[in-house]
Formats: sequence, structure tokens, C-alpha cells
Amino acid sequence: MRVLVLFGYVLVAAPLAWCAWCALAPRRFPPRQGYLRWAFSFVVSDVPSIAFYVLIAATASVVTAGPLDSPIAWLALGVSIGTAAALGVILGRQRGARTAVSDALTVGLGEGWQDALDADAARALRRPRLWWLVALLPMRVRRRDVVRIPDIAYGDAGIRNTLDVYRHRSRPVCGPVLIHLHGGSLRRGRKNRQGLPLIYDLAASGWLCISANYRLQPAVTFPEHLIDVKKVIAWARAEGEQYGADPAIVFVAGGSSGAQLAALAALTANDPAYQRGFEDADTSVAGAIALYGYYGPVSIQRADAHRAGSLPVSHLRADAPPFFVAHGDRDTLTSALEATHFAASLRRVSASPVVYAELAGAQHGFDTFRSMRSDAVVRAVKVFASWVLTTTTNRDACPRADAPGPDAG
Repeated sequence: MRVLVLFGYVLVAAPLAWCAWCALAPRRFPPRQGYLRWAFSFVVSDVPSIAFYVLIAATASVVTAGPLDSPIAWLALGVSIGTAAALGVILGRQRGARTAVSDALTVGLGEGWQDALDADAARALRRPRLWWLVALLPMRVRRRDVVRIPDIAYGDAGIRNTLDVYRHRSRPVCGPVLIHLHGGSLRRGRKNRQGLPLIYDLAASGWLCISANYRLQPAVTFPEHLIDVKKVIAWARAEGEQYGADPAIVFVAGGSSGAQLAALAALTANDPAYQRGFEDADTSVAGAIALYGYYGPVSIQRADAHRAGSLPVSHLRADAPPFFVAHGDRDTLTSALEATHFAASLRRVSASPVVYAELAGAQHGFDTFRSMRSDAVVRAVKVFASWVLTTTTNRDACPRADAPGPDAG
């Protein structure tokens, strides 16, 4: 029995040590190893508390089973202590996300940006967060005060043209709209799997949040994905009011390839080339949120104009809406260098603010779980949106003129 416990301890300690190393190691690696590095480090990077709990339980089981009287047992214990220290470093990098996003807001919005927030938003910004609750319940992203209305059709492509609506149970009216687009390299993915901390937090604050499917490759190719996104924006303007939306205020957001589509939608507002059959619909947005985005060309079988058109930098414009861009410096699937280049290029052209936050230690998909990092990003997005609502939008036609502040509830 003692041998089995020790064997199980080694089987736990060694993989956790490897995952912690993958999370902390520099990003230098052959590109083909990117997905493997992501698979090993994704959970540990975002929720190190889970790995720490498992490590403590495994160590307690081997210690209580009897004295550590073998070199293997002592080696495994040493590895566990080193892994625990590595998890502490990972947690420390997460805590640094709050400073990183605050500095990014100052650079992007200018000194004194806090003065543009209303009193409720400013007070919520100073409110301390219950980090211990996040550490204990990292999987808790859904909220009881938010209702999800699933599988609403916005097009004729079956399940790929459906969306989910999230709203507060009190059925608020005239709430700003957030449209979230999932990632998956335009080949996989589905709504209600990604960005849930942001979606539920905003919905709990009075927003109407939409998470949408769109058609994927190889069934379709670009620009059909973008056309679907435009259809979602048009649906929000035409139908969102019956669910409690302010149809005049729409933000678009996404992660990975969803961020690419969000950026393209924001930069091609009302472009008839991407609105076949609904050219007169208003597809402009008040702001865009791009998280761990891919900003390169879409993989298309034929090298035609559509390939160049899939590059967000091909559509930069002076009247682009405000952007919030965030990326992790340990992202092994999409490089932070691409995000930095996109944000810098947009700043040179756009007259609107561009907020860019680079997050230390963050991997691809850092908003999947609730963590200190994702909470910091959610708070920053809400502050950014509140600033946009206060300074750049006109809500006179809305019966509820007060903008929801960045209180997470």
C-alpha cells in the first residue's frame, strides 16, 4: 500500500512540475510546439490554486502513509516544494494584472481618465476585490441573478446562425449591448464556452450580452464569418430592444479569432461588401474589445483579395471606434508581438483611444476561468466601456440615461 501511495504521489508531482515549468518558461520555442505548451500550461497559468490544492492533498497523503524513507520519496517532495514555489510566482504575476490594466488605461485614455467616470463607477473602481473567493471558487463564473435565453436564430444557417442572450433577472431596459464572439481559428468553437466571466459580470450590471455562433470553415470561408457577425449586430439593433437593449449602443468583443472578427467588424462599419442583402443596416459599434487576438490573414484556399481583407490592419481608419486590446506575454498560440503591432498601427491612424494591456504570465484563453487576472481584465473592460459611454456616446433617446458602472456585484 505504501508503494502505491508513493507511486501515485510521483504521478501527481511530476506532471504538475512540468505544467508549472511550461507556464513560467520564456515563450521561445518552435512554433509547432505552441499548442502542446498551451495544453500543458493553460489551467496552471489561469487557476494555479487548483494545482496547489491537488499538490497539497497528494503530499499530505504520502506523508501520513509513513516516514519518507526512500530517495524517490524525498525527491518527489523536493519537486513538490519547487512546484509550490513556482505556483506562487504564477499567482504573483496574476496579481500584477491589476496594475498592468490600470497603467494601460492611463496610457490609452489619458491622465485623469478616472474623472470622466460617474460617481458609481469611480466608487466601484476603488472597491477591494474578494481575491480569496476567486482562489477558492475559480470555476464559478455563472451567476444566479443572470438569465440566459439560448438559441435565438439571427440567420438561416441553422445552429451556426444562433445566439444566446444574457440579461439580469430584473429585466432592465435600455442596457448597453455587448456581442461576444468565440475563438477557434474559424474552424471550431461555439457560443457559451468562452468569455463567460465578462458576459455574466456585464449582464449582472445591467447590460444585455449576446454570445453568438457563426459559420465555420471548411463549410464557408472568409468573409462569410464576418458577414455573420454583421448580421448579429443588425439583429441587436432590430430585435434587441424587446430583450432590454439600447439598440444605439453596441460593443463587440471576442477572444482569439473572435477578437479578429470583432476588430474587423469595428473597422468595417456599414461596408456594403460585408453586408450582402442587408446593406442599409447600421453595423457601427461604440467600441471593440479584443482579447488574446489573432491579427494575421485568414487561411484561404485561394490567394485572392479576401485574404488581404481578413487583416484588421488593412481596414484601419481615422474614425475607428475606441479599442481595448489585451494579450498575454506567455501566449503560445498567438504572439503578443502581433497584438502590439496591431494596437500601435491603430493608434497611428485612429482618432479614438486605443488601450493596450500586455499581461505578464497570461496564456491564450486567459478569460475562460475566473481568476485574479480575468477579474482585473473584466474590471478594466467595464471601466473602458463606462468611459466610452460617458464621453463619446449620446444616450438622450434612452429612457435610462445612467450608464452601468464597473461594479462586478
